[in-house]
Amino acid sequence: MKRSDRHRPLAAALALLLPLSAGSALAGDRVEQGLMLALNAEREAIRHVTPAVVTRATSPTSADTPADHDTVVPARAEQRTEAPARRAGDDSLRADPDRRYQTDWLMRQEITMRGNEQFRCLREAIYHEARGEDLVGQFAVAEVILNRVDSARFPGNVCAVVHQNAHRRNACQFSYACNGRSRALNEPRARAVAGRVAQVMLSGADRPLTDGAIYFHATSVSPGWARRMERTARFGAHIFYRPATRTASN
Repeated sequence: MKRSDRHRPLAAALALLLPLSAGSALAGDRVEQGLMLALNAEREAIRHVTPAVVTRATSPTSADTPADHDTVVPARAEQRTEAPARRAGDDSLRADPDRRYQTDWLMRQEITMRGNEQFRCLREAIYHEARGEDLVGQFAVAEVILNRVDSARFPGNVCAVVHQNAHRRNACQFSYACNGRSRALNEPRARAVAGRVAQVMLSGADRPLTDGAIYFHATSVSPGWARRMERTARFGAHIFYRPATRTASN
């Protein structure tokens, strides 16, 4: 149906209404007849509206559609709750401290300390000194660093410990800090592991592996100072030491 054809009944209805005067005896009947024609014309026009017009009128515009990264979450999904990631030092870890050495458990932990400078320094040291070790070996290196923080022989915070004498080329406490190589943590998996090890240890986990060690060296070298120390443990490619205990002489 053409648009002009759809409007003819409505025009006829208006023609009936316009010449009426308020006092005409016939006005009531003609008004009613005119209104019925107008209503029928409106219904006829609505019946011929195409689906495409309705779709355009009811669909959101591009400005109303959220971007991909802001996808609207259905109301039911908002009510769904998941168990939060366990935080280092929680009851499950205290009940079973060896869980920290299980990769599956460790990698489920959410890192919450990214903004902490001591965390970043400990993660950096674990990454560069021990990323080639298994989890136990990485925790052992972390223990040494924190044992140093607690020792009067060394600086009192993690960053100062791992960067001690970093200005002396190849003569610092942790070789990565002064060997001239990049300190960037370029391996994502190793960085993720080191970060979680660091967080667990900084959250107050105990240190049972190295028995108070404050020194370690790779098995590929034999430093002279090691002969003056008490060996406490070996994990992977590292041997751990603490100062030898002096015995009283008669």
